Amino acid sequence: MTELLEVRWHGRGGLGAVTSAELLARAAANEGKFAQSFPSFGPERRGAPVIAFLRISDEFIRTRTNISTPDIVVVIDPRLLRVVDVASGLKDDGKLVINSVKSPEQLKADFGYRWPVAAVDATSIARECIGLPITNTAMIGAFLKVNGIVELDTVREELRERFGARADGNIKAMERAYNEVVVKE
Repeated sequence: MTELLEVRWHGRGGLGAVTSAELLARAAANEGKFAQSFPSFGPERRGAPVIAFLRISDEFIRTRTNISTPDIVVVIDPRLLRVVDVASGLKDDGKLVINSVKSPEQLKADFGYRWPVAAVDATSIARECIGLPITNTAMIGAFLKVNGIVELDTVREELRERFGARADGNIKAMERAYNEVVVKE
């Protein structure tokens, strides 16, 4: 039985936070779970901060509100750490998954995070695997390492369906981040 998992994704327009939440929701649904994903943004343009929300559960999800007390926060653009309080509302037993060249220890020291922090250099991984600094699929891999609520194989299928001919690079980015993410409790 999976309790309700609530995840808040922080990114910038055009970098895939909304797509990440949607892909994971689809993968969860394909595994027979209930899921919802939705963005929170206004008329912002590409590059503006955006938030995406993801809920996954074994039971029907009745709530339709934004997630103010997430279990996990995923940050796909590390520049947001100095602009947005990404940990706002994070549950006491929550976790942070951050795209950063810094170690989890450095991130905890720099920002005073009291939660477990997982860090991976998703930007470098994306550049090497996809040829672009679009980090969302790498961050899906890091997220799945921290909370394997859906199977990698199920997400691989979603990536193939979504990206077609470009799927291989995205799958490689996801797998590398899954294997390279470092977690500090």
